[in-house]
Amino acid sequence: MGKIGVWVIGIYGSVGTAVTIGTSAIIQGLCPPHGVTTETEPINRLNLVGLKDLVFGGHDIRESSLHDSALQYYRENGVPSYEVLEKVKDDLDQITSRVKTGTTLNCSKPIQAIPKAASATNDNTIRESIEQIKRDISEFKAQNSLSEVIVVNLSSAEPYLEIEDKHTELSGFEKMLDANDKSAIRSSTMYAYAAIDLGCPYINFTSSNASLLPALQVFAREKGVPFMGNDGKTGETLIKSALAPVFKYRNLEVMTWQGYNLLGNMDGEVLMDQKTKDSKIESKDHLLPKILNKSPHTHVGIDYVSSLKDWKTAWDFVHFKGFLDTKMSMQFTWQGCDSMLAAPIVLDLVRLVNFAKANGEKGEMRHLSCFFKNPIGVDEQDLHLQFHSLMDYVDSHSNKA
Repeated sequence: MGKIGVWVIGIYGSVGTAVTIGTSAIIQGLCPPHGVTTETEPINRLNLVGLKDLVFGGHDIRESSLHDSALQYYRENGVPSYEVLEKVKDDLDQITSRVKTGTTLNCSKPIQAIPKAASATNDNTIRESIEQIKRDISEFKAQNSLSEVIVVNLSSAEPYLEIEDKHTELSGFEKMLDANDKSAIRSSTMYAYAAIDLGCPYINFTSSNASLLPALQVFAREKGVPFMGNDGKTGETLIKSALAPVFKYRNLEVMTWQGYNLLGNMDGEVLMDQKTKDSKIESKDHLLPKILNKSPHTHVGIDYVSSLKDWKTAWDFVHFKGFLDTKMSMQFTWQGCDSMLAAPIVLDLVRLVNFAKANGEKGEMRHLSCFFKNPIGVDEQDLHLQFHSLMDYVDSHSNKA
């Protein structure tokens, strides 16, 4: 199979940092592969690329290094251990040497000033930016003798993009790019277009709807490229999609499901922008009506609490009716280290999407719906049924592996 490249957009972010640290730590035997579903039966029967054969590179707008990002993450969150960080330092430094400056088109992050090198990309036309992204990925592939490159969007959430006709039909989309209409796209749109144009499988792990616009999905199918998104399912929404079916299976009427989320990482800071927050809430809040027999009153609250750093906390209240209309309730609190929940899923998706490309598959990878809050091409939100879809896929391909 050869070496497989993983090109990460936003590689210095907490998830990108966790993915690279974790991969190196597992390879070195410093920790077990907890959370990596592709290391379990029966998925590991497929001829998936080994973790030791993954080569990381990426784009980021920050002037940093993976080791510096890792140290900052450790100081703020207490994980992983300092001993692990020191043992993976050389690997992180090698990956840092493969990182290129990203684009900041329509960047709305309420964070520290953007470095000049990244800000300068705003002066490029859309087509110029796309060509630069393609050059960076192509050089990465050639310099590291890679047989394939998987592009993963781990950048911060972007403001919701209103979908118009020019976003749905490919010829109109191409004309819009030629006209340099920057207001009609986001940075992630250019990354996705560049990846697809190069024939690279593409994963949108973010809630940004501009990352896989309908026209880009058409483009990917024409190019024979597998893709999947949107918005990795890691915490409260994962629990919702597992618990909500219980009420459906037992014919218990959910009247209200209120959820409150406290985030302290950069994603939380970015979500202080109301348009970006609205996009994230829509991604988190749509699943319950699709699982339950009736649509309950729902609410998803998201607040930025800087002291929490990467320790995401959520509290949910479920009010439901049972036999003889007896009103009952359930509450749960969820606290998880956000990036440590997300990182193993990224590895799963990389390995499974690479497997799909090697088997000549293209278009949306519907069998990967269990990993996403808003899976493309899939209405089913019941986690159990989504996981069965993945198992059916694995069963059908096991004899081919």
